[in-house]
Amino acid sequence: MSLRLKFNLVLSLAMLVGIGLASFFSYRFLERNARDEVLDAARIMLQSALSVRQYTVEEIRPLLALQQKRAFRPQTVPAYGARKYIEQLQKKYPDYSYREATLNPTNPVDRATAWEADIVNWYRNNSEEKELIGVRSTATGPAMYLSRPIRITNPACLTCHGAPSTAPPTMIDSYGSANGFGWKQGEVVGAQIVTVPMSVPLDRAKNTFFVFIGALAVVFLLVAILLNIMLEYVIIRPVKVMSRKASEISMGALNVAELEVSGRDEIAQLGRSFNRMHRSLANAVKMLDETDS
Repeated sequence: MSLRLKFNLVLSLAMLVGIGLASFFSYRFLERNARDEVLDAARIMLQSALSVRQYTVEEIRPLLALQQKRAFRPQTVPAYGARKYIEQLQKKYPDYSYREATLNPTNPVDRATAWEADIVNWYRNNSEEKELIGVRSTATGPAMYLSRPIRITNPACLTCHGAPSTAPPTMIDSYGSANGFGWKQGEVVGAQIVTVPMSVPLDRAKNTFFVFIGALAVVFLLVAILLNIMLEYVIIRPVKVMSRKASEISMGALNVAELEVSGRDEIAQLGRSFNRMHRSLANAVKMLDETDS
């Protein structure tokens, strides 16, 4: 096995190990960044919905208080404002969603689906938890959901959701008295759930990963070519010349020219040592010839 082949085998092994480790850690890093990006988007979206809710409570509800007495105004309901805000957002980003999923809602639109009900029940069984993050499969790919419990902490909520007899008559006229009642103080009745698609960030992470690994492979290849060129001129060629000279000397050609040596590296030192050995051998043979004469 030639020196060049041994060198390239070791170099190839080092390259494969290096690319493998770089692939493992870079993909994990990029995937984690993609998930963090999606989570940041979910938090911003949830906070936006909460801001709309707060605006509804502080600005819209007082303005419509008088009209609310004559006819129920859904604009006074914080969940309604948040839902309308998200509907506008979904015109451009249809895969983004915000839901105030409730087990027993006044408005049937807010009734929790099967997977949303599982989240609500999880909060009921884990009352100390404030947030739940997860990933679920959708028709357009994986989506991350960020949820927070809807807990009755304000006694004023029970005016509309405690018993039908205490609810505003205009609300009963709009939604009836069958749903949205019987809520209790401190009870988790639903969950605010934001869903954000992960396909685009994950695809972007994969593309970045392949570009990075491709560039790394090209860099390794260029380094390998440069190292082979250096190996050829710095080691292999001088060694071949020394090997040829040694072969000639071993066949008795002691009058061959000495090696041309330049530099101070190990190969140059080896060449100088070879020349000294050549001279010493030539002198020893000459002395033997003179003795025999």
